[in-house]
Amino acid sequence: MELKLTLVGAFIYAAMLLYVVAFVAMSLGRKKMGRRLFIAGFVLALVSIASRWVEVGRLPMQSMFEVFLLMGAFVYPVSWFCRSVMRIESELIDPLIGVFLLFPAAFIFDSTGGKLPPALQYWLFAPHVAVYLLGYLLMFKGGVVATGQIFTPAGLEKARRREKDTYRLVRVGFPFITLGLILGAWWGKIAWGSYWNWDPKEMWSLAMWLSFAWYFHFRIATRRRFRRINSLVVIISCLIILCTLLWANLSRLFEGLHSYAS
Repeated sequence: MELKLTLVGAFIYAAMLLYVVAFVAMSLGRKKMGRRLFIAGFVLALVSIASRWVEVGRLPMQSMFEVFLLMGAFVYPVSWFCRSVMRIESELIDPLIGVFLLFPAAFIFDSTGGKLPPALQYWLFAPHVAVYLLGYLLMFKGGVVATGQIFTPAGLEKARRREKDTYRLVRVGFPFITLGLILGAWWGKIAWGSYWNWDPKEMWSLAMWLSFAWYFHFRIATRRRFRRINSLVVIISCLIILCTLLWANLSRLFEGLHSYAS
């Protein structure tokens, strides 16, 4: 555990506090107040990102500290999109997702900044990371809804709706992780001379993509008869995302071309 006794850290802790209070307000039926607090937390998280950008003098997308900070901030826009555009009513849990994502940045990962290594000094850096993070956020939300579906008694309309909402979230998130994989291959060709280098991060990213692709195949092949299994596959796929984010970058069991992203 490492407290961030910096301006960036102060904004992160304030954002987390507002997210928690937003969750409590929504839980008590005060949706409007909860949404306003959620927005306020999002604004503070944005300020922390801007402060980090000024601090390191580059896009804050390199380290695990910065990745989780970005995801923790942009959980609100994803929540708004799901509620207002997709009409998925599961916003209650979204502030807690934000707290979960900000927690590693706030207490676990080192916030020491540094210059981008040569491989990252290319215009594909920002879009490659951004589309993956958006995909991850949508998939994580899908995983949370899928968890709710598993613990909802079978046969209830709520269980069927949650399974369908999970599918809709994964369907929207899948093109983002697909684009991330394509941009990564393109970047790999430019940076290392090959579209595919059998790097541990590349392999975990492919495993993640295949797990969600198999989810679509299984759901269609079984004509949605096994709703809980469908949801379980999404949850397992979300765990693979965590392995892609954390284990592939931090384990050091297998050194790879992405070993700088720690």
